[in-house]
Amino acid sequence: MAAIKKPADQAGDPAPGRFQDAERHLIQPWPFAGTIGNEARTPIRSADGVYITDGQGRRLIDGPAGMWCVNLGHRREELARVMAEQAMELSYNTPWYTMSDPSVVLAKRLAAHAPGDLEHVFFTTGGSSAVETALRFTQFYNNVRGRPDKKMILSRGGAYHGSTYLSASLNGRPRDRDWMDGADDLVVKLSCPDPFRRPAGMTLAGFTNFLVDEFSDTIDRIGGDRIGAFVAEPIQASGGVIVPPPGYLPRIRDLCRDNDILYVSDEVVTAFGRLGEVFASGDLFGIEPDMITFAKGVTSGYFPLGGVMISARLTEDLRRSNHPQAMFGHGYTYSSHPIGCAVALKNLDLLEDGGLDHARAVAPYFQARLKTLEDLPLVGEVRGAGLMACVECVADRESRNPLALDNAVGRRIDAHCHELGLLVRPLINMCVMSPPLVITRDQIDDMVAILREGIARTMDDLRREGLWRG
Repeated sequence: MAAIKKPADQAGDPAPGRFQDAERHLIQPWPFAGTIGNEARTPIRSADGVYITDGQGRRLIDGPAGMWCVNLGHRREELARVMAEQAMELSYNTPWYTMSDPSVVLAKRLAAHAPGDLEHVFFTTGGSSAVETALRFTQFYNNVRGRPDKKMILSRGGAYHGSTYLSASLNGRPRDRDWMDGADDLVVKLSCPDPFRRPAGMTLAGFTNFLVDEFSDTIDRIGGDRIGAFVAEPIQASGGVIVPPPGYLPRIRDLCRDNDILYVSDEVVTAFGRLGEVFASGDLFGIEPDMITFAKGVTSGYFPLGGVMISARLTEDLRRSNHPQAMFGHGYTYSSHPIGCAVALKNLDLLEDGGLDHARAVAPYFQARLKTLEDLPLVGEVRGAGLMACVECVADRESRNPLALDNAVGRRIDAHCHELGLLVRPLINMCVMSPPLVITRDQIDDMVAILREGIARTMDDLRREGLWRG
């Protein structure tokens, strides 16, 4: 195979008419009604390592790693080669009545990394379809076992689990569901496990007790015989990198086990090295879920792939049922896609061969350097774990009130950082950082320096416009 060439620098504006073509034909994700179908966004022309290059030729640190997904960095020749080689060997096979070697080998290797008895994998096309699959499997499981009423799903404020109908019904972030319908009759939202916003005067231990008591009271109120599953990210990613209080998740896992509620750990973001492990649920949080959903970093964003790890206990229960003819009528045209699975195998090789070690080694430095931003008056808290973090801005630290600020403060910071050489992910009053795992200490220093200057310039803007007097 010929060598993979580096793209030529593409400085200057995009091709003539590109913005107009986007505004006429391309509907972007998460658009507003006032601009839907008439919007052009920042063009990205090329990428390399932890950097991306925009349409004007500016080189930026990719702070969000795409969308939490480019774990091993851009332009990894090993991943690109495998993708091309597998396409030439077998580009597709129907998963309805055939299988490919890459899917079988990947399933076996993932099972070896998963906690407990999560020995089975159902491959999907991404994170939303992975969560949707877990929820539909829960329904199927309880139907086959003669428990058609055990279908309620517990989720939490601040959660994000996807954009398909059932997965989106679990979302608990502000504005996600304001104008969208969902399966509200099936979902109960619990409190967000955000220690930063716990009631004034409450200790961390007291906050854990509050969350566990709320969970227990919800089971008593609804009835364990009606609750099918609890779905939770170990760390709420798009909710603002919410790290739960100590002991919370294991205690919730115990309550789920005691009430025969399936615990679904949504590791779409936290898996594949983001927290230094292939899966974080067992090694870092001390839980053995009934299912783990994954996507994003499984291929480092080079190919759409996701999946659900499923407990052997659940599949054995189904095989022992009185309904052997019952069919799990669920699947995707691109389930177990051979190219995606081949890329994931090479991605796993690279993680095991130094990628995870580097992520573990550099993560404490990443967290410590970002924590220095708390000396800025606009910053209420910097929090995170591994190579994911959030800078939350507040009007004042005493009230921790974000609403007195311009709601676009995150976008303001991102705009300044873009000019300075850094892309961040703005979330209302927060900026989220989750760079590629291959980032170096020097690049972390550059990231933090740019972010500090971007926040400082935003403070000047807010003061000048009379929106903040900090």
